[in-house]
Amino acid sequence: QVQLVESGGGLVQAGDSLRLSCAASGRAFNSYGMGWFRQAPGKEREFVATMNWIGSSTYYADSVKGRFTISRDNARKTVYLQMNNLKPEDTAVYYCAATMNWRLTRSRDSDEYDYWGQGTQVTVSS
Repeated sequence: QVQLVESGGGLVQAGDSLRLSCAASGRAFNSYGMGWFRQAPGKEREFVATMNWIGSSTYYADSVKGRFTISRDNARKTVYLQMNNLKPEDTAVYYCAATMNWRLTRSRDSDEYDYWGQGTQVTVSS
């Protein structure tokens, strides 16, 4: 079992940067593939970025490619989402998630993830 706690959200202006963190507790964090998802008001939760257990494979949504970077520090049991050049349309609650059965072809699907954090709010003003 893994517990996930996100932090690092806030209110920023367009063009600014933020780094989200997701701290995990529990065993075998380095066995889990990790993902970031987001949900804007009135919209469905959407995929943002994902990384396999060792960090050798990543995948991004087209809307964030080139601006966001997912990374992990298995020694610290933490996964990060570096967000640069933020846009108002990035405003959402951001969630991290963990899966024991990470597969690149399925890693964009929220149903593939077993554990979720409570979310952190990111608001980007224009």
